Amino acid sequence: MKKTIAFLLSVVMLLTLCACGNKPQETKAAIRVGSKDFTENLIVAEIYALALEDAGCTVERKLNIAGSVVHTAITSGEIDLYPEYTGTGLLAILQLPMSSDPVEVYETVKAAYAEQFQITWLDSTQVNDRNGLAVRTEIAQQYGIYTMSDLQREAAHIRVCSQGEFEYREDGIPGLEKVYGPFNFASIKVYDNGIKYQILEQGEADCCPAYSTDAQLVNTELFTYLDDDLGFWPPYYLAPIVRGEVLEANPEIAAILNAVSAKLDTETMVALNAKVDIDHMEYDEVAREFYETCCK
Repeated sequence: MKKTIAFLLSVVMLLTLCACGNKPQETKAAIRVGSKDFTENLIVAEIYALALEDAGCTVERKLNIAGSVVHTAITSGEIDLYPEYTGTGLLAILQLPMSSDPVEVYETVKAAYAEQFQITWLDSTQVNDRNGLAVRTEIAQQYGIYTMSDLQREAAHIRVCSQGEFEYREDGIPGLEKVYGPFNFASIKVYDNGIKYQILEQGEADCCPAYSTDAQLVNTELFTYLDDDLGFWPPYYLAPIVRGEVLEANPEIAAILNAVSAKLDTETMVALNAKVDIDHMEYDEVAREFYETCCK
């Protein structure tokens, strides 16, 4: 009887200790991954989401957000992270003076976002989706045009396919001429932005405004993207940005996303964009293929 009573008392004490000291572990909230509403951002956001899921995180996708409101979405807590561009952060969000130094721009936006928005910029990819100009490769070879300085020198031979803003915007011809000198193009005609590469391919124009990760640039036999050799345009390096409180609650996010970012560069991004915009694959299919091949 004494042994039975002692045993029962031990059980009661053990249950009491468990009730007081072993609270059930709280389940972490899903990490809400956002993206802007164009191919490149969708692909990269999906790659980040796959990496987080593969590491055991619960992910909620909130993709395809308009670029005009995605910053509000993260600062208001509707999403927890998304891929952003250093140039966008510097010029559009912080409205700071333009700089062509990629390290300076990254450090500037990283410090300012942390202070003003409590948002952390993780490691940058080597994807630089910057403004620029593309020319027909045939023309590049004929006149030796591979840089913006080359283009300025040979501008009299070049017909420009414009979208009606390049001639007037400060990040178009007016700004370029302050750095490179006058561009006396043979002609400038306005076309719809969606057909600019078609216009070049058909030989109706020789040069058009471009982004360095445009899908069409995968075809180097047709199109040559010019080097901004005097550094006029600001860098637009892509990096994941994360709300500070989410990163504090899930510190593993940094290493997971940084490992993925290290695999991405401009040439790779052009190829991934081409699979969607030219080969008509779904962006999530392209993202998974890349993740399974290069990130696992």
